[in-house]
Amino acid sequence: MTFFDKEANSYDEWYKTKFGNFVDKVETELAFKLFKPEKGMKILDIGCGTGNFSIKLAKEGCKVIGIDISEEMLKKARRKAQMMNLDIEFYKMDLYDLKFQDKSFDAVFSMAAFEFVKEPLRALDEMFRVAKDGAQILIGTISKDSKWGELYLSEEVQKNTVFKYADFKTLEDLKALRNDKLVDFGECLFIPPSANEEDITMENEIRLSQGERGGFICALWKK
Repeated sequence: MTFFDKEANSYDEWYKTKFGNFVDKVETELAFKLFKPEKGMKILDIGCGTGNFSIKLAKEGCKVIGIDISEEMLKKARRKAQMMNLDIEFYKMDLYDLKFQDKSFDAVFSMAAFEFVKEPLRALDEMFRVAKDGAQILIGTISKDSKWGELYLSEEVQKNTVFKYADFKTLEDLKALRNDKLVDFGECLFIPPSANEEDITMENEIRLSQGERGGFICALWKK
């Protein structure tokens, strides 16, 4: 059992709140602004959790395989995909040791999982290994250098949540990984975690983007 297993039953609940729904929206918009899914693509979703982005990619017509180290998370992902009649394969697997042959995927995708990756270059190298030549490789993660990063690094959160196991990165950290293959990057979630519910709007997100650091960052590489 991993420390994520006990989070599985409540993981999706936050996304049903106004803030959680907004976070999912802006993170998805950023991911798909950088990463261009095409129908028929074979995509590996690393750290898929309960299948949030695996499902979104499958709805775009992609053939998706999702992996995670938490069997409880994967059980929820399988149930959700089945309820939506989506043909997605989910496997329990270590991202440092992917059980796939070289050049197996048209794209490799990882959202909201690299917070917990202690050896990011080793993980990215493994993602490159299983990606075909010319494949897109996208990583999205919480930004250490932001108000959201400050929250997750606060004493209370570090003491009482799974984020005590996290290893947060800055946008500069991501850009430094395989920078010879880096093609694009971006940030979102400029609204701080302390915002009042009435302030969680796209208008405020755009306004704050002029002076704040985004709480979520993405980088895109091309093999």
